[in-house]
This record gives sequence, C-alpha cells and structure tokens, in this order.
Amino acid sequence: MMNGFERCLPLVLAHEGGFVNHPDDPGGITNLGCTKTTWEKWIDRRCTVEEMRALTPADVAPLYREKYWEKVCADDLPTGIDYCVFDTAINSGPGRAAKFLQEAVGAKADGVIGPRTLAAVQEADPRQVIDAYSAARLAWLQELSTWKVFGNGWGRRVTDVRRSALQMLAP
Repeated sequence: MMNGFERCLPLVLAHEGGFVNHPDDPGGITNLGCTKTTWEKWIDRRCTVEEMRALTPADVAPLYREKYWEKVCADDLPTGIDYCVFDTAINSGPGRAAKFLQEAVGAKADGVIGPRTLAAVQEADPRQVIDAYSAARLAWLQELSTWKVFGNGWGRRVTDVRRSALQMLAP
C-alpha cells in the first residue's frame, strides 16, 4: 500500500512542473518546484543551471520528504489534509502551510505544527478543514504582488488541490 508521501508527491510535482526561470518569480531558477537556492542548501554547494535542468523526481523526493513533508507532520495528518498542507509547504513554505492549518482548526497560528494543532485537526471535520484551508490559502495568494502574473495558475492549483483532497476522503 502506498504511504501518504508516495501518494502526494506526484500530485505536487504535477503542479510544480519542470524547469522555470521566469523573470517575475522571486524564487528564480526552479525545477520541480525546487528553487536553485533551496537545492544548493540541500546539496551544500553551488550548482549550475544545467544541474537544475537535470533534476528528477527521485532527486528532489528526499528533500521534499525531510524539509516539507516531515516539517509539517504530514504523516500525522488525515488523508486529504496531508496533501493540502504538503502542497502549500512546497509552494509557500512550511511555516505558511502550518499557519493555514492552524487557522482552519482554531489553533494558535504560530507556524509550527505540534501536539495541540494535531489534536485540533483530529477533532475537526476533515471536509471543513480542507475547505477553510483552501479558502485561506487562496485569499493569501491573492494578496501577493505577483498575483497578477501567476494568479490564474495559482487559483487553478488551489481549486485542484482542494478537489483532490476532498476526493481522498471518500471511502
């Protein structure tokens, strides 16, 4: 049986796409959602544009597991919610992803998922959490200065992640 990370990573990577170096993207050179800066920190050295172009899902998977999936305690989250939080962690950072979750379940929004947040998630209705989470994520993205450039794609992504997360709840 596939674990949560194995189920969610391909979905996230489908949204992230391949190599990008958009002049309006503050992340700069990116492949599979991984910025050059993040990759260089992970490998503990500078890398070339060619190395960035050559990244594969197998290359970024350990980084995404350790720095994003584990950082947001996704193994401890219900199916569907794990996907929403993981996708946001990669797209907007683990701290922001945690805050959206905390706000959705009425926990203190400090950006760190701990026992209180996890308890609140377990007590909440997963559908309501996914809906509130998605609404907060979209509202936050709409306030970014780059919304005019990337908003259509971000809006589709949030809608798609919400839909997929809700489908994951079905028995």
